[in-house]
Amino acid sequence: MNHPAPTAHASPPWTLREYAFLGDGERGALVGPRGETVWLCAPRWDSDAVFSSLIGGPGEYVLGPEDDWNVWGGYYEEGTLIHVGRWITGDGVIECREALAVPADRGRLLLLRRIRAVHGDARVRLRLDVRPGFGAHPMTGLRQERGTWSAHGGGLHLRLTGAADATPGRSGLLEARLTVTSGETRDLVLEIGARAETGELDPDRLWKATERHWADVVPDCSALAAPRDARHAYTILHGLTSSSGAMVAAATTSLPERAEGERNYDYRFAWIRDQCYAGLAVAAHGAHPLLDAAVRFVTEHLLADGCRLRPAYTVTGDTVADERSLPLQGYPGGTDRVGNRAGRQFQLDAFGEILQLYAAAARLDRLDADARRALDVAVDAVERNWLRPEAGLWELENRWWAHSRLCAVAGLRAAARAVRGRAGHDWEGLADTILRETRRRCLSPRGHWSRAEDDEGPDAALLLPLARGCLPPDDPSGLRTRRFVEERLSEDGYLYRFDHGDRPLGEAEGAFLLCGFMMALAARYQGDTVGAFRWFERTRAACGPPGLFAEEYDVRQRQLRGNLPQAFVHAQLLETSVRLAGDG
Repeated sequence: MNHPAPTAHASPPWTLREYAFLGDGERGALVGPRGETVWLCAPRWDSDAVFSSLIGGPGEYVLGPEDDWNVWGGYYEEGTLIHVGRWITGDGVIECREALAVPADRGRLLLLRRIRAVHGDARVRLRLDVRPGFGAHPMTGLRQERGTWSAHGGGLHLRLTGAADATPGRSGLLEARLTVTSGETRDLVLEIGARAETGELDPDRLWKATERHWADVVPDCSALAAPRDARHAYTILHGLTSSSGAMVAAATTSLPERAEGERNYDYRFAWIRDQCYAGLAVAAHGAHPLLDAAVRFVTEHLLADGCRLRPAYTVTGDTVADERSLPLQGYPGGTDRVGNRAGRQFQLDAFGEILQLYAAAARLDRLDADARRALDVAVDAVERNWLRPEAGLWELENRWWAHSRLCAVAGLRAAARAVRGRAGHDWEGLADTILRETRRRCLSPRGHWSRAEDDEGPDAALLLPLARGCLPPDDPSGLRTRRFVEERLSEDGYLYRFDHGDRPLGEAEGAFLLCGFMMALAARYQGDTVGAFRWFERTRAACGPPGLFAEEYDVRQRQLRGNLPQAFVHAQLLETSVRLAGDG
């Protein structure tokens, strides 16, 4: 397959903290500070990208100031993924309101952009270069009819309104210089879909529907700790969740966790564990729509696959493809890959998280008959497999990881408290058996929990089952484990996952933001409220102006690392915010 290189006009990359995220549940876009949409897959999350300049491919959609002498800013309208970019130029102030229209159509996206000349006339440049297949397919048949541009290529069809005066170029490129009079606005609507459409693209109607949708689906979070961030976390989780109920781990692929390293992964798939994290976070706050989505998605696949449950699926429920490389330049320091090998692993801890999700749903009376049957399947899977070496939370080699067993214990205890088991099944007894054997194999002579039966080192993953009730809050082993993890894995108030041999913290990988929130939850569960707030506040500071969290954080350079927005980090922020407010 011939993949053309980015043109000389392609926007250079920014540090990850500068990008904003637009999502409608079926796909997501990243927008840079100059108004450049540099990442978008269509028609769904795991489809090939039509804008891939973020990772060195062709394709982007620029709508920003013509004057390069400007400074930028921006914000999300609260409780939405409607983003407003803002630029102060040499002679005025320009804003661009932008969103993926919702409710979304699985086969068609609508990217709304509204330029507003806040002060002075807005002189704006437009550059639309749609390149399906990570740049492999140019758009052809470009034509204009009654002010609407249309083209097709790579099995996709596009329409653009609001730029009738644009100039066409090679491969379907459109460019224009637009002027909006001071105090006025100008709307552009970009449609990309799997079929040719003929319906009207009315921006006012689409904006109103989008505003109504966000008002309906995002709950009030004013009573929580850090209410604005908590509500923003909920909107991001919603923007990452398909109508199928599946929530992708992140919107992107191949954004590096370390320069020139091998940790470049595709996260445009739905991980069962991450889905449970999100459902548990939402359930801590209330019976909101994302809880039902998580239960529905997990139940469907658990009933279908049982003990063979995969760690990850596509949003349509298919098997995740194996990794393959793309012939693109990649984001600086990274390489380009699609697919993910973790889709075929066995991970015991996921079943423990499923049991906790079902217990939380049961407490809110959101456990239907199918989910109740699936709960029994999850218990059986734990009972049959808890002695088996497996890949664990960090998706490494198969070993006897302590975290996975303690997660199973926490899940069994939660389920036993919330749901009556089948006759003859003793869930608490099974939990006691697993805990007893895990204690024999993985409790260090120094009284803290070890990473694995053959590794006495620290593992921040252990904090989560401790926070979820696998042990009483005053159990000495839990208190010692939290201290041990903090002593060995923390730097400047941030937490790493585990030791990498003799390498210093921060050399092998960044601090893991999920783990910082785990520490806050564990501290709160063990009665250390001050410590919990300290970890919460420090960890939630690790984001850029748009308030997005990636998977990792480079403590020394204060930079985001890895794919974004990372769903499980936002889920843990939301849950911690609820717990610290005393609501969960």
